[in-house]
This record gives sequence, structure tokens and C-alpha cells, in this order.
Amino acid sequence: MVEHPEIRLLAATPEQAGTLSALHVQLFEKGWDADGMRRLLEHPACVALVATTRHAPGLIGFIIAQLTADEAEILSIGVDKAWQKQGVGCLLVEALIGLAKRKEARRLFLDVAESNQAALALYARLGFTRMGQRKDYYLHADGQREDALLMVRQIQG
Repeated sequence: MVEHPEIRLLAATPEQAGTLSALHVQLFEKGWDADGMRRLLEHPACVALVATTRHAPGLIGFIIAQLTADEAEILSIGVDKAWQKQGVGCLLVEALIGLAKRKEARRLFLDVAESNQAALALYARLGFTRMGQRKDYYLHADGQREDALLMVRQIQG
């Protein structure tokens, strides 16, 4: 896996569903529950990584994707607020790209909220380009809707 002096990336397991769900709920308005997270992690097409530190317990980030045929899609990525803007998200995406490449995926897709400037900047640095838009894709707690941008990165070919 990708290494960093402080951060370790490991394959996520279904046994971590509760911990992953707890972090997901902290980070997103509509966090995924532990049962749904476990079912997803048990799915054969699912690839998931977690980020931990060498010195502190617990997860500081995750990336969950699916790989089918020659395509991959990031379903969710999140980094604990205390660790944001420290390269954790970049490490997670780069590690996923490496895994997808080894599994012969040709393209990696993701959806991102149009207003998520930090994520858009990260994805642009990592070679993703805008491919389309999903109108009113996200529903926020206040009832407002927001478009999602569909992005893609060529992995090989």
C-alpha cells in the first residue's frame, strides 16, 4: 500500500463497518448506517481502504469504491476533520488508482457536489476531468438540492 511517515492505508474489512459508519455519519449529512456499510464491504465488487495513524487509534479516513469489468467508481471518500488538508484524501485516491490499475480498470469515475471546492481542487490535481452533471443529485438537510459533477480519470489505455 501507499506509505506516509504518519499514515497507514489498509484494506477495509466488514468487521470495521461500525467504525466506518460512525466516521461517515460525522462527515456527511446522510451518513451510511453500519448494516448498509457491512453489506457494501461484503460485496465482491467493493474495494475499500482505511487510513490510520501509527500513533493514535481509530480511523482518520476511508475510500470506498466498486470495480466492475474495466471501470471503477468512487462511492464515498472521507477524512476526519482533524486530518483534512494534510494529504490523507490524496493518499487514499492514489492508492485506489493503483489498485484499480492492477485490476486492469481503464477509467475511474466519481460524483462530487458542485460546491465542494476542496474536493474539486483535489480531483483536478489528481487528473480527473469533468464529464457531466447530475441535476439536483444531492438533497441537503434544509431541503435544498445541489447538482453533482460527474468526473472521470483515465487509468490506462
